[in-house]
Amino acid sequence: MSEAAPRRLRHLGDVPVSQLRHVGEKRTAALATLGIENVFDLLTVYPRRYIDRTKQLDLSDLGVGDEAAIFGEVQKISSRRTKQGRTMVNATVADATGSMKVVFFNQPWRERQLTSGVQALFFGKVTDYRGERQMTNPVVDVIVGASGEERDAAKVGRVVAIYPASGKAGLTSWELGGFIEESLRRAGPMLDPVPAWVLEELALVDRTSSLWGIHLPGELEDVAPARRRLAFDELLRLQLLLALRRRRLERTAAGIAHSFDPDDLDVSPGALRNPASSLVRQFLGGHRYQLTSAQRRVLHEIAIDMSSVLPMHRLLQGDVGSGKTLVAETAMLAVIDTGRQAAMMVPTEVLAEQHLASLRRDLEGLGRADLAVLGGERPLSVQLLTGRLKVRERQAVLDGLASGAVDVVVGTHALLTDDVHFRALGLIVIDEQHRFGVEQRAKLRDKGRAMSDEACDPDLLVMTATPIPRTAAMVLFGDLDRSVLDELPSGRIPIQTKWAVTDDEVAASWQLVRDEVAAGRRAYVVCPLVEGSDRVEAASAVNEHLRLMENELHGLAVGLLHGQMKGPEKDSVMEQFRQGDLDVLVATTVIEVGVDVPEASVMVIEDAWRFGLAQLHQLRGRVGRGSASSYCVVLGAAPNDDATQRLEALVNLTDGFALAEIDLDLRGEGTILGARQQGRSDLRLASLRNDEDLLLAAQRIATKMVVDGDLEHEPEMIDELRLFVDDEEANFLFKS
Repeated sequence: MSEAAPRRLRHLGDVPVSQLRHVGEKRTAALATLGIENVFDLLTVYPRRYIDRTKQLDLSDLGVGDEAAIFGEVQKISSRRTKQGRTMVNATVADATGSMKVVFFNQPWRERQLTSGVQALFFGKVTDYRGERQMTNPVVDVIVGASGEERDAAKVGRVVAIYPASGKAGLTSWELGGFIEESLRRAGPMLDPVPAWVLEELALVDRTSSLWGIHLPGELEDVAPARRRLAFDELLRLQLLLALRRRRLERTAAGIAHSFDPDDLDVSPGALRNPASSLVRQFLGGHRYQLTSAQRRVLHEIAIDMSSVLPMHRLLQGDVGSGKTLVAETAMLAVIDTGRQAAMMVPTEVLAEQHLASLRRDLEGLGRADLAVLGGERPLSVQLLTGRLKVRERQAVLDGLASGAVDVVVGTHALLTDDVHFRALGLIVIDEQHRFGVEQRAKLRDKGRAMSDEACDPDLLVMTATPIPRTAAMVLFGDLDRSVLDELPSGRIPIQTKWAVTDDEVAASWQLVRDEVAAGRRAYVVCPLVEGSDRVEAASAVNEHLRLMENELHGLAVGLLHGQMKGPEKDSVMEQFRQGDLDVLVATTVIEVGVDVPEASVMVIEDAWRFGLAQLHQLRGRVGRGSASSYCVVLGAAPNDDATQRLEALVNLTDGFALAEIDLDLRGEGTILGARQQGRSDLRLASLRNDEDLLLAAQRIATKMVVDGDLEHEPEMIDELRLFVDDEEANFLFKS
């Protein structure tokens, strides 16, 4: 690497780490195990903390009870076995002002790691042992190894970056820091692709300063502005890719302008049905519920989308019970009114059966013109398409879709097979597919065009009952317009949530189940496992089903449902529970989404601490769908603080969006962003919790840059974005 013109990130991605000094075959292989293959990968491994050796904390200043990080050199180390058979490693650590004992229990490898002469950072609490200061089992970061080659006098009196060392790969923080420093020094100045007006508006440092400031800060104050700039870069790249994809989709779109009249939403339940009115007006007039203001607002947004020649790409977020299905049904009827068809794709066959039943119930009595039928009108046809259909049944549905005789089809991924073809597909609704990424949604859109004789892009409505924090939605669903149902229908009674820990509380919970069943209602019992495990102490659905029938729920009709059962068996059990032939359903999380039994009034969740907060909220949403008071009871003591916070939040809050924000705080964005395709565009520094201002700025600036010029005047930015997408995506985004 020569120190010539400013370097682009892509150039660093072309330089293998083997070109660095001291990186031979062994170190190249070790770095590869960490996903580091080139200099770009290396420079995006960021420090986890820093030692400010310009303001050294002296050992002589430490007192008993202090929790601190101290930097010292190991003077001597030894190990022995205690009377209890445990290994105890004793080390003496010193600096220029004094020394201190450091003790490790059951960590015999410390004797090999901390040999005499090693310099390391020790973080822990100072205690007193027989009149001497001591740290027990501190966190250790080796900074300077025992070999003279690893010592670097230049580090003395500087801010030193601490990288995530890997014992498995055999790489120390010190080695990583050395490779990174060499890379920066040999790379020279970096080309900055972000326009100067953006840097000025947001008071951001330049690219070169940010990389040096994060890895080799002259003082600790250099780190914050460097991190802010690099975090902004991550967010801007993401938002630019989303904005470009959206722009390209709009340019290549062949959409359908549906005649969805917003005035049709202004009808009250019970209105006299006029066959000359639109299906939307007939449906809402005959529906048992009045639209909430939130449903009305969202349907107005959808109506505007569907009236445009550009295909709708909208995310519908709504908490459990907020009425998303009613919104989706109304949108479906709007496309059927124009002579087209609708498809709903769901993740499981159980949920497909549920939606089929509710759609047939809700759309009963509605018809459409059909000259092939005596009288010129026929009832709306709602059919099911899953992998379990018999050959003859499947072919009948396929023929109906191709001819237009089927108006709505509900299915699983079976809808995406090559033999599925529509006469005129107008709308695709995806329910509970929040784990679909941008690329999958694009493929579904393309499939929709190819599946229809009209060869037009169907409108797309993606629904999720999993509340997602606004910042996460901007990253996960940035290619979609977002609508939120933030209001429950009138008459809904809040679900009472209780946490039962003691024997008496647990016994009272089972009595609650018996009382509700005696009153003509039903209950769910959810367990985290299907069958018992010797390694995991958690309630098993199979074992718990037998135990409850013999004990707490003896005499009640108790059924069992889990994902390992065959389809017809699952359907049979659900139908028995729905019809009231079963009083209690013991199940795994197969009932987490979409199962709708209004008579179910109790949800008991065993070993509740094993579930995530969003999952617990989803399970709770399976009850509270009727007119009776409903209850959710979580069982089991929490083994740690995180579990305690989750269960306390569930008990205290019913708002799914408030719970989603707490979940983001507890789990971090890594888990949530795992729903997005992984790759180079992952967030390494940016935090959805702490950098919302940067995310909003990135979204605003990306929209402006793409709308103003589609990036054709920003070749450096286009070149950088190519580094973050595969060739197929790049060809789509930058083909002009």
